[in-house]
This record gives sequence, C-alpha cells and structure tokens, in this order.
Amino acid sequence: MTDVTTAFEANRAHLRQVAYRMLGSASDADDAVQEAWLRLSRSDTSDVANLTGWLTTVVARVCLDMLRRRREVPLERAPETAEDPRDDAQLAESVGLAMLVVLQSLEPAERIAFVLHDLFAVPFDQIAEIVGKSPKATRQIASRARRRVRGAPADEAALARQRTKVEAVIAALKAGDVEALVALFDPELVVRVPGRTIHGARAWAQGAVAYQAAHGEAREALVPALLDGVPGAIVAPGWRLASAMRFTFTGDAITAIDIVHDVGAIEVAAL
Repeated sequence: MTDVTTAFEANRAHLRQVAYRMLGSASDADDAVQEAWLRLSRSDTSDVANLTGWLTTVVARVCLDMLRRRREVPLERAPETAEDPRDDAQLAESVGLAMLVVLQSLEPAERIAFVLHDLFAVPFDQIAEIVGKSPKATRQIASRARRRVRGAPADEAALARQRTKVEAVIAALKAGDVEALVALFDPELVVRVPGRTIHGARAWAQGAVAYQAAHGEAREALVPALLDGVPGAIVAPGWRLASAMRFTFTGDAITAIDIVHDVGAIEVAAL
C-alpha cells in the first residue's frame, strides 16, 4: 500500500488540475481526486503499465458522473462557491476565468472531450471509452467544444488591437480612472443598459467608475471575453456568468456598449 500511496501522491497535483478544469470548483476537484484514491486503493493495478493514464481516466469518469448529476439538480440548489474561494482563485489563475465560464456552458461530454484531449493530450480512443461514444463521435464532440471555447474566427490583427483596448477599459474601470476611460472611447459613445440609454463617453465613465467602486465583487469579477466573435467583457462572480459588456467597434474605436444581463443568447468564448 505504501508504494501505491507514493505513486498516487506523485500524481495528485496533475489529477487535481484535470478535475478542476472539468468541474470549475476546487472543493469538487478534491472530492473527485479523493474518489480516485478510493478506487485505486480497492483495485489491483499490478498489470497497469501507465498508472498516470489509469488515474486520469478514473478522475475523468468521476467528473463526468458529477457533471451529469449537476444537470439533474435545480440551479438554485447548486453550491455557489467552493469551501475556500481563495483556493478556487489560485487554481483559476492557470485556467482563466473566461475559459472557466465557457467550459461550464458546455455539455458534460463536450467538456470531458475538450479538457482531456486539448489540455492533457489524452487520445480520442481512450476518451471515447469514458464518454461512451465512438472515437469518431468523440472527435466531433471535441471539435464542437473547441469552436465554442475559441470563438468565431476573426481578423487576427484587428482582434489583437480590440483586445488591447478592452483590457485597457477593464484596467481603467478597476483603477477608477475616469480620464483614462474617456480617452479610450469615441466622445459620442452610446451606452445601452436595461431601461435607459446614456450618451457621451464622460457621462458613462463617471457613472461606471462610481458603480464599480460601490460593487467590489463585480469589479474584481470583470474579465475580457469574446462575445459573439467580438472582444468584450463579462462579469462572472463565483465563475457564474452574470452580465456582459458588448462593445461595438468602428475601426478600432469603441462607439457603443451594450450592458446585457440576459446572457443566455450570447455566444461566450475565452479571449
């Protein structure tokens, strides 16, 4: 048992990263890893040539079961945060909040296929056994998930310039810098929020900075994302998509912003 324990501990960090990318929760990832340990301790692995691969498969199966059970639980009963949010935050640094939000929008099989193949290079034949599909169908599932994660194709040079501007907007909002915000927008900026329209870059910048100062959680959860193929920003406290800022670019200038709370119809991808 000592050798098995040593081998498992050597793989623990890897297994936790796999589970976290699938589940988006540090506490759930720890539960999945613990279940993998229990299954290992009850199994004869003397003939297993690749214990890391075996354990990865076990963790993936556990995560798939957990994801499917989540779909059966009403949203209001699902846990909002892990036991220690700081633990989630540390793990999220290596994944990216926007990607976590996108991953959580995928179907369980899509998430498993994408994470295992694209992030951990697990062969499709092995993934097919986990999700209960043919290798060909599993490739198609992973391809569909990949398109959703990466977003629609766009002109790379324009996308890079727009992303830089969006990141500058987010930085200015978090810093509470009205003048920096005003400089980033067309002076005649139009901002549409539910129930009203705001005209002018300065008018919106002043109100936005005041709002961000009063809502620290929203400020910290503001990150860039690709919205319907265009760089924008999302607010996702606790890794749950709450609202979005859709930017309209005329050339490289931001001429309009739509603040959207009904985010179900928006295609969100990591940027």
